[in-house]
Parts: sequence; structure tokens; C-alpha cells
Amino acid sequence: MLVLFEIPAGFALFKVLDEGKLNNVEDLSKEFLAADSARKVVSLKAFSKFENTAEALEAATKLLESTPSKGLRKFLRAHCDGETLGVADSKLGNAIKEKLKIDCVHNTYVMELLRGVRTQLTELISGLGAQDLAPMSLGLSHSLSRYKLKFSADKVDTMIVQAIGLLDDLDKELNTYAMRIREWYGWHFPELTRIVQDNIHYAKTVKLMGDRANAAKLDFSEILPEEVETELKEAAVISMGTEVNDLDLMNIKELCDQVLSLSEYRAQLYDYLKSRMNTVAPNLTALVGELVGARLIAHGGSLLNLAKQPGSTVQILGAEKALFRALKTKHSTPKYGLIYHASLVGQAAPKHKGKISRSLAAKAALAIRCDALGDDQDNSMGLENRAKLEARLRALEGKELGRSAGSAKGKPKIEVYDKDRKKGAGLITPAKSYNPAADSVRGQTTNSGALDEQDTAPRKKKKVDVEPQEEEAAEVAAIEDKKEKKKKKKKADQEASLPISGNEPENEEPVPKEKEKKKKKKRQAEDSGENVEGEKEEKKKKKKKSGD
Repeated sequence: MLVLFEIPAGFALFKVLDEGKLNNVEDLSKEFLAADSARKVVSLKAFSKFENTAEALEAATKLLESTPSKGLRKFLRAHCDGETLGVADSKLGNAIKEKLKIDCVHNTYVMELLRGVRTQLTELISGLGAQDLAPMSLGLSHSLSRYKLKFSADKVDTMIVQAIGLLDDLDKELNTYAMRIREWYGWHFPELTRIVQDNIHYAKTVKLMGDRANAAKLDFSEILPEEVETELKEAAVISMGTEVNDLDLMNIKELCDQVLSLSEYRAQLYDYLKSRMNTVAPNLTALVGELVGARLIAHGGSLLNLAKQPGSTVQILGAEKALFRALKTKHSTPKYGLIYHASLVGQAAPKHKGKISRSLAAKAALAIRCDALGDDQDNSMGLENRAKLEARLRALEGKELGRSAGSAKGKPKIEVYDKDRKKGAGLITPAKSYNPAADSVRGQTTNSGALDEQDTAPRKKKKVDVEPQEEEAAEVAAIEDKKEKKKKKKKADQEASLPISGNEPENEEPVPKEKEKKKKKKRQAEDSGENVEGEKEEKKKKKKKSGD
């Protein structure tokens, strides 16, 4: 049985001298405690040295992919005829068996044997010192890292961070230059600022026109719509701007060239950023778009750092200042940061933006982890999650407005207001109609007090406990009949008892008894107040005398 061992210097084949010792793993580890005992278990059969660093790098990359390199295949064909080969990687053993028809073994005994060989490697391979092996390992690891970085540029997000930073700087510069052109050329043709709103179209128009007197002779159809062109030519004739010389126009046109060149470079940079985002983070791009995704990566530092963040952090990424201010002042924390500019959050109503941003941040965190750590390079996960979020947004927007929280039966029942009905009870006593029989007659002094008492009696009786409808209606009807009969009898008695004297004037009104009662009460209150004051003064005098 042979064992394949890979080192930075090359490939080594060791012959197992005593295969019976492989059955006991614990004893096998003791055999490699010393070099002499290790030479009794295995011995070096063949060694294939790498000629240069490129060959070592090629062999290492192939081993990482679990495939044998060209040099390893030649080496095994030459030394493994009819032998069983022990390997450290089962996938590599399967590949060797398919291509070279060599039986390969991968089990715990082989792994323990390889571990023992590694401990006594410098003793088993003559001419290989520990001082030489360490620099070889370090150099090969650096070469392998550079190779992986070079050929797996799909996962390099540094270009995205720099591109989005440059794109934001270009937007600021373009805006500054465009405002400068409008202010500078506005002295000559101020009406053009109102007619042409777009900055790029404004710069192209100024570059083509120069002096406003040339506007009538030029064709602006490639730059402006027909109605805007007509308005521009009409305004150029009656413009109130000042005249400028050719040197001023030349400098303005050079600034226009700068704006146009920057805008073209900005469009190229955006296309580059779009392609890089679709390659590096396709799922994140499908969810939030190229610009928002690139800003999230730039704010996090890298795609891998962003993948380590939870969804709650992704949600408020970019709003750290507002978050800490809210925590300091004990106010409500922000609901969104950079993710606010995503199209899904923009489509939502203001009251639903918080819910959608929270759901979008959770899905974006999953998409970032899939892009950073997954092997798939498609955006199927991002498209699927975007469809789910759009469905949730439609569900939130289409929810019934009448359905209140906690009510499962929909809109509450609205009852018609009835003035004669109390809450949770039957009918209240209805309002009475006007009774002309209760009016007082002028010149009749005896019936005034009686009528007042009659008026107060029904008022007191109104405060009756509410009973069921049928019983109360019957009682009300009976009480009204009795009252009317009593009033009729009293009225008849009063008319019969009134004296008829012609000496009394008819226009004199009787003095009501209630006024006299009020006057008596006032007098009594004044007398009692005087008595109380006198008693207080007497008490004070007694206290003074006792003190003396």
C-alpha cells in the first residue's frame, strides 16, 4: 500500500512497511513519536519535485478543485502499478480512480498515517530541512492567494466601492458646473433658464447657439422638442439680457464642453457599475437596484462585512446619526436609512414605508449572504423575494379601511339615533304636549299658587325608573288620564269659588306668594348674620380679658 503526501516542494509516495499496524489507530500514533520507529512503519518510495513556482501553483489549484494535475498523473503512472493508494481527499481519490484506474483508499487509518508522516516529514525525506519548508509554504500560500484574487474578480467589491464614490462625486461636480453655466450665460440670455430645464440640454443649446442673435438661424431639432425650440427663438428676439463679447462666449463654450464630457463619462461609469453589481451581487441588485446596493456595500466596507450584519442593521444603515440622536434624546428611532431610496419603499404609502423597509431589509440581508458566501451566480433568489415583497405591498395597500384592529367581523354596526331611547333600556317618557287648561287667568289671585304646585308635580314625577316598553306605555297613559281629570275638577271648583266684584280693577295683577317668601328668607339670613358677628366679637373680648 502506498500513501500520497503533498508538500510545497512536490509530491511524495510513502510505502507502508507493516500494514497490520494500521488496524490499531492508537498504537499508530505512538509509532511516530520518534524518527526511528516512524521509519519502521513507512519509507519514502518516490519524490517528485516542482521545477518552479508556477508548477507548484498549478498543482495546488488543481488539488483545491480535487483534480490531479498533469505532473501528478505522470508521477502516479510511473510508481503505482498494481498498488493501492491512500489519499487525504476522497474526491481526489475518485478522480484518480476514474482517470488512472488506480484503487484509492480514504479512511481514518490513512488520515492517522498521514498525520504521523507530517510530524516526522523532515526525517523521512532526506535533504528537506525545516528551515526550507517554512519559506516554501509561505511563498506558495501567497502565490495561491494572488491567483485566487486575480481569477475570481467576480467577488472583488473594491471596484464597486470606488465606482459608486466616483459616481457621487461626478454628480456633485456636474451640478456645480451646470449651475455655473446657467448663472454665467443668464446675463446674456436669462429667459433660456426658464425655457430649457435639463442641464445637459442647456449646455448643448448654449454650445450650439453662442450669441442669442444666432438662434433664429439655427436648427435645435436634435436637442429640443419643436414647441420648446419655437419658444426659444421667440424669446431670443425680445430678450432683456446684456451683450457679451466673443471671448466671454468662448469661455462659456469651453465650460459646456467640460459638462458634456463629464456627463458622457458618468453614463459610461454607470454602465460599468451596473455590470459589476449584476456580477458581484445579483440578488441584492434584483431587490434594491444597482445604486442602492452599491451604496450599501460601500457603507459596509465590503460585501463580506455587509453579509455579517443582521437585517435590522441593514435597515438603518446610513442613518446612524439620527439613530444615536434618537437614543440620546429618547425619541423614536429611524425606520430606514439608505434603503429608503429603493423602488419598493418608494412605491409604498407613507404609513406603510416602515413595514416595507423592514421586510425589504430582512430579504436584502439574506440576498447579501447568498451573494457573498453562495456558489450560485444567478439572481433567482432576489427575483423571488422581490415578487413576495410586491405581493405584500399590494396586500397592505388593498386592505379594507373599515376593518379595525382586533375585530374579525369587519365594520362596526351603526344604529340610527333615537331621542326617545336610552342606552341599554327601553323608551323614555315622551315629551308632553302643551296643556292650555293649566294657564292662569288675570284677576284670579287664589289659583296662582295652586297652578304653580300643579306645574311642579308632573316635573317631579318625570324622574321614574325606566321599565320595559309595554308596561311603561300603559302607566304613562293612566297617569296622564288621572292628571287631566284632577285638573278639570280643580278648575271647576276654583271658578265656582271666585267672588264676582265689580269694584276690583281687572288689570291689577295679584302679588305672588313666592316673592313674599323670598323677602322673608333674606331678612332671616341678615338677622342670623348679624347675630353670628356679634357672637364672634364677644368671644374675642373674652379671650382678651382672660389673657390680661
